[in-house]
Amino acid sequence: MSDGVAKHKVVIIGGGFGGLLAAQGLNKQPVDVTMIDRRNFHLFQPLLYQVATGGLSPANIASPLRGILRKQRNTRVLLGEVNGFDLAAKQVKLKDGTDIPFDSLIVATGSTHHYFGHDQWEQFAPGLKTIEDATEIRRRVLSAFEKAERSNDAAERARLLTFVVVGGGPTGVEMAGAIRELALHTMRYDFRAIDPAACKVIIVEGQGRVLGAFHESLSAKALKSLNNMGIEVKLDCHVIEITADHVMVKPDGGKGEAYRIDTANVVWGAGVKGSPLGKILATAAGVETDRAGRVPVNADCTVGSHPNVYVVGDLASFKGPDGKPLPGLAPVAMQQGQYVAAAIVRRVKGESPTGHFKYWDKGAMATIGRAQAVGESMGFRFSGYIAWLGWLFIHVMYLARFENRVLVLFQWFWNYVTRNRAARLITGERSADARSS
Repeated sequence: MSDGVAKHKVVIIGGGFGGLLAAQGLNKQPVDVTMIDRRNFHLFQPLLYQVATGGLSPANIASPLRGILRKQRNTRVLLGEVNGFDLAAKQVKLKDGTDIPFDSLIVATGSTHHYFGHDQWEQFAPGLKTIEDATEIRRRVLSAFEKAERSNDAAERARLLTFVVVGGGPTGVEMAGAIRELALHTMRYDFRAIDPAACKVIIVEGQGRVLGAFHESLSAKALKSLNNMGIEVKLDCHVIEITADHVMVKPDGGKGEAYRIDTANVVWGAGVKGSPLGKILATAAGVETDRAGRVPVNADCTVGSHPNVYVVGDLASFKGPDGKPLPGLAPVAMQQGQYVAAAIVRRVKGESPTGHFKYWDKGAMATIGRAQAVGESMGFRFSGYIAWLGWLFIHVMYLARFENRVLVLFQWFWNYVTRNRAARLITGERSADARSS
């Protein structure tokens, strides 16, 4: 670009995996980039369950966006909330009334919890998408043990020490395993009136096996590991009611009557849907979201008839070769972000398009507990200690900044040696004394 000529303006909404990789792909290119996010940090969501169980602190898995992008001279970061689009005028509308112009728009606002028409369950069964979710779950889990320590009612103790995880996918399996290890090892000798190891952890899964996206042999190994840890797994069952003191579970296919599980602790890991901004963008673009609230995109990640509007990551409904939407995984978002950045650069430079987006599936991994994991990649399947080490390495390398990698690696090493979880802090609810002081 010659001096005096306005550069191509790229606006990126969302600082998650897709948005961040898109911004980094535009570094040192002849464009001006504006990243907008409601939060001032990039969050490594796959490790939120470790925050929820006291293994890591929030700062271990989050990095300020300005710090990550500070060396990109063509990029600025804005803290703001988007509530509308004028695609004809090429403007993004912020909640505070500000309009941000763009030539190319990338929307990467991710997903949120999906309660399948039962949004009233959210107050009793929080999901795991934000730091606030993680610290709230941590508060509830740790508070349950504290309340049980003070209770003299055996039934109430049993209810407090029963943890139900809805969903047997990676999030549910990892969360259940972490809660069980927290009780079985970390806190086993911390209490006097109760034995934390006597707690019950139950997974309720609607399919016939846990980790349904994995090969059947790996699902079977994961189920065996869960059972060996003392975790109950109820397959082919659906939750039909969640209240403050119990859940109702109904077996599928008429295999039995609905039954009640008394519990004070429910974690939701059964489904996700696109962020609310997806519906707003879809309406502006003249398309309809799918049943999960995701925006359907073309083969080049553009939306409808708008060649300058892209959606990437969990918010995008991109159909793979099998006709099914790509999964909401970090590698999908990262590859789409990189692809879209390259496509914009080629268009700005007047070069031919890069072709359709093609996802390179490098495989999947899920950890179950200490030295226990399953994984598959390029036709190879592995489990146990090797899979667990691979899971550790990959997750450390995906962290955005070097200092986070060092902190997490050290914390994991210390946790492994001592079985301690140092971030077991009950926060988020002020006592009456604190409010009045």
